[in-house]
This record gives sequence, structure tokens and C-alpha cells, in this order.
Amino acid sequence: MKGRPVVMLGHQKGRDTKDNVARNFGMASPGGYRKAMRLMEHANRFGMPILTFIDTPGAWAGVQAEELGQGEAIAYNLREMFRLEVPIVCTVIGEGGSGGALGIGVGDRLLMFEHAVYTVASPEACAAILWKDAAKSGQAAEALKITARDLKQLGILDKILAEPLGGAHSDPLKASGILKQALWENLEELSAMTGEKRRSQRYQKFRSIGVFLEASA
Repeated sequence: MKGRPVVMLGHQKGRDTKDNVARNFGMASPGGYRKAMRLMEHANRFGMPILTFIDTPGAWAGVQAEELGQGEAIAYNLREMFRLEVPIVCTVIGEGGSGGALGIGVGDRLLMFEHAVYTVASPEACAAILWKDAAKSGQAAEALKITARDLKQLGILDKILAEPLGGAHSDPLKASGILKQALWENLEELSAMTGEKRRSQRYQKFRSIGVFLEASA
């Protein structure tokens, strides 16, 4: 990236039904998360920044995935990404779903395209769990606060990336240029810090998520 070695990894859904099926609709297997961790270990060993691109409805929830240790693979990545000393910039480019997104989503900065979503569960799943009625997905989506603006207000998101008219998919080259500029700006800022400072700030960033003060009237 601009002559600097970096490691890039992410989910890939595909552009049509055939691609989606071949890539399991962007739902990674346990082996996928373990492969991602090997790449991140490589990046850390050779001092290369890590750029992750999140676009998944969630981790693969099949029986085979459970047999192969899906939960353990994601949990391992969560723990290990906190100890890496190189800069890590994560971007939600489309859909960030639950642990499937978090498996490559622990970073120093979280960026997000303005029309992307990031959620603990799909609105349909949330509605089915809370109200036993998937038809209330709209109400669930509002409560979940899944949009970029919501997440920015909650302090989870660091930067919202503007999309071309019609959405990022309508002009991929322009969208990628916006993304590249944002990634470079964040890398320059993070590279000025020591590895120890980056790790400390990364830890504090995630520790502060969900913390709020409430005062009585």
C-alpha cells in the first residue's frame, strides 16, 4: 500500500448466486479464522500492519463447523489480536454479523462505510428471540442500533466512510479510493505510536464499549 508492505484479509461473498454459494455467503469456517490468525502472526513477526475487511452475516453455524471448533477458533482470535503489536485497522465494508465479524474485528481503529451494518444478531433473529416473532424485525433493527451513525454515537465506530451516490457497489473504484485514503491516514497515525501504546489503547477501546453513566431525574 503506497509502497509499504501490509497484510490484508477479509470475508468475500461474491457477486452472484454462484459466487455466494462457492464462498458460503461470506460465512467463514473454523479453518478460515485459523488461517486468518496465521496471517496475522506472520504480519506481527515481520512488522507489517494488518488491514481487515468485514462483510459477513456471521460465522458458519453448521454442525461440521461446531465439530471443528468454531467458537474456540473465534475466541482464540479475539484473545490473540489484543496482543499483536502492529497497527490493526478493521473496516466493515458491508455487513458485520456477530462473532463472525469479531473473529477478524479486534483492531486499533474501526472504520465503516455509511450504509454498512454491524450487529450482534440479525434483526430477524433478534425479533425471534425477544418477541418470538420474526415479523418484528423492523422494531428489532431500531433497538439494535446497527447503522454506522448509531455506532459512531455509541463510541464503537471511529470513522464513517462516505459512499458514492447509489452506494459503494455502484462505483467500486471511487469507494476503494475513499477507503484507501482513510486506511492510509489511520496507518500513519498508528505507526507513530509504540507497539506497547497501541496494545494498551486497543485494550482500553474494547473495555470501554458498553460502559455508560445513567443519572436519575
